[in-house]
Amino acid sequence: MKQYIAGIGEALWDLFPEGAKLGGAPANFAFHTSQFGLPAIAISSLGNDELGDKAEAEFQSKGLEYLMPRIEKPTGVVNVTLDNDGVPSYEICEGVAWDNIPFTDEIAEVAKNCQAVCWGTLSQRAQQSRETINKFIDSTPEDCIKIFDINLRQKFYSKEIIEESLRRCNILKINDEEIAIVAELFDLKGKNHIENCKTLLKNYDLRYVVLTCGTEGSYLLTPNGVSFHPTPKVDVADTVGAGDSFTAAFCAALLADKFEGEAHDIAVEVSAYVCTQAGAMPTLPDHLRNKLL
Repeated sequence: MKQYIAGIGEALWDLFPEGAKLGGAPANFAFHTSQFGLPAIAISSLGNDELGDKAEAEFQSKGLEYLMPRIEKPTGVVNVTLDNDGVPSYEICEGVAWDNIPFTDEIAEVAKNCQAVCWGTLSQRAQQSRETINKFIDSTPEDCIKIFDINLRQKFYSKEIIEESLRRCNILKINDEEIAIVAELFDLKGKNHIENCKTLLKNYDLRYVVLTCGTEGSYLLTPNGVSFHPTPKVDVADTVGAGDSFTAAFCAALLADKFEGEAHDIAVEVSAYVCTQAGAMPTLPDHLRNKLL
């Protein structure tokens, strides 16, 4: 069986003012990982409805492998509005298919053959999917790269959910707004975001913490130190999916045995490009796809 790179969690349609685009962090992550020629798979669930049919057709058209049982709940949708800088706000509908991901035999088989997995908090808001995600992670091989891309959204997280995932991951990806929330929840006393990220790195014995700070840049924290990479100046179409593409490129570069600094460089470049394109899943140009060769 293939050694998969899996994104597990929400699969949904982002409803923009100009129309619907397929999204959800796990699918975005899997799609961008697959663009580097890696065997990526998106895991979620879809409704037995027209939007579920359209999602499958879209995954197929993008050449993305997916494992998404169809169930008797509506396919997830999110109402998205963009501010003048292209930064999105989300209204996330509840009680949808991706809240009820079953842990099927097929999903268990992928977990056992997984070389990297990425997940967040949003898809853990309902018990069924939370249990499935935790079972999946716990079934992966010992050397699996486990990326917790925290993705805090609205009220759909808790200290308990975050802590459970921190215990399971070996890489944390978090942004400047999220680390402020986590610092308050966990009573972290650092003078700044970097100090609080260092505390998480140490307390949860992580390989890396990636802290993204929007247009300022991003930090890579390891047990050996901290490095910074400024964000390239680009004409932003929207920032939807940029963080997911960053995580995907960083993961793909690590799997290609790139040094962590080079992996960080590639991730910054890929996410900057995604910001120049509309929607979360633009096709990467060849010069970016070939970075891992």
